[in-house]
Amino acid sequence: MSLDVVILAAGQGTRMRSSLPKVLHTLAGKPMVRHVVDTASGLGAQRTHVVIGHGGERVREALADTGVGFAHQAEQKGTGHAVAQALGQLGDGKVLVLYGDVPLIRRDTLTSLLTQVNDHSMGLLTVTLEDPSGYGRIVRDEQDNVVAIVEQKDANDEQLAIRECNTGIMAMTSAQLKRWLPELSSDNAQGEYYLTDVIAMAAAEGVRVATAQPSRPIEVEGVNNRSQMARLERAHQHSIAESLMASGVALADPARLDVRGHLSCGHDVFIDVGCVFEGEVELGEGVRIGPYTVIRNSHIGAESVIEAHSIIDGAVLAGLNQVGPFARLRPGSRLAVKAKVGNFVETKNAEVGEGSKINHLSYVGDARLGREVNIGAGTITCNYDGANKHRTEIGDAAFIGSNSALVAPVSVGEGATVGAGSTISRDVADHSLAVTRARQIAKANWPRPSKDDE
Repeated sequence: MSLDVVILAAGQGTRMRSSLPKVLHTLAGKPMVRHVVDTASGLGAQRTHVVIGHGGERVREALADTGVGFAHQAEQKGTGHAVAQALGQLGDGKVLVLYGDVPLIRRDTLTSLLTQVNDHSMGLLTVTLEDPSGYGRIVRDEQDNVVAIVEQKDANDEQLAIRECNTGIMAMTSAQLKRWLPELSSDNAQGEYYLTDVIAMAAAEGVRVATAQPSRPIEVEGVNNRSQMARLERAHQHSIAESLMASGVALADPARLDVRGHLSCGHDVFIDVGCVFEGEVELGEGVRIGPYTVIRNSHIGAESVIEAHSIIDGAVLAGLNQVGPFARLRPGSRLAVKAKVGNFVETKNAEVGEGSKINHLSYVGDARLGREVNIGAGTITCNYDGANKHRTEIGDAAFIGSNSALVAPVSVGEGATVGAGSTISRDVADHSLAVTRARQIAKANWPRPSKDDE
């Protein structure tokens, strides 16, 4: 059978105390609803429908590149009413109902649920909790068949004692759903159309309600407030940390790691506390990342050392590099083997050749450095004239003295030397010396100025 996935994402989420639609709050750097959409994509769904309401246009924009369809729920009349908004868009196969604020549901769990769906059976994901407060309870008959779900506000004392709970996630055929949804009633404590009422309809028809459970309850936890958001974030990060350590990565403290994208690591990588990885990041074998470093969409080659408090964004390091502490590599920075970028150095769109060094307190932008170049402290490439960017070319083994300004476009030749304190605005030939600072003047016995006597 084909598969349609319906993701409910119309709620306002008032307890989040935010103008942002609840499903757009981020977990691991990605909107919660995007996690659910990606999981649906991994199931091979032919069509995914997101039911939107509050802040719907913002949800559309956030998912514009995913190819999902949308259905609009103008009034919040319950989960059954929400699913009904997508009814006309469904195919003839299976239908899986998910929730945009339940971001940690796993593909394997849903696959297990979907295998139980056919013309004579539907699937219901349940979870057994020590404290079931707030959840709908699963009611079974004497033969252990599921016959109904009772919401907590509608449950009697006997039903409140049940610990098997409804997650809201269910799967059925499109034909079953189209039969049952029009029969829903809002005659309940909330005055809403509960999707859970289809369970009793299935039982009355003789359709078997097959159940499955997640491997961990955290998979099916939803988000209603900031506290729950933080809990799911840490649970997700803990799972990532466990996976990294199982693959051979050493973490100074697994509880102080944040991966907001995808992090791949070679063997014997060490990551200190407080590090953040965003987007696609690759760390080669033996890489060491110092504390409180941020790395975004970058490749760090083998045996490189990134010292504390560095920011690396859109950069490629070939290997055996040393960066930081307090360095910033901006997009387009490329370090060849053994190149070094030291403390309080910023690079942008810069190629740093093999063995070259920018040790401290410098800015190098829109530049190409050859091999074994030495950049002295306080050097800047003046690459922007207020309207356009210009490039600086520095040849192999050139030496740039401290506190120099290289006014682009300009080139410094192979083996050339720029004296400290120079402002270079014309090209420097190979193996030559360029010095532009003013002549030093000395006056013996010069009286230092003082304040006038009062």
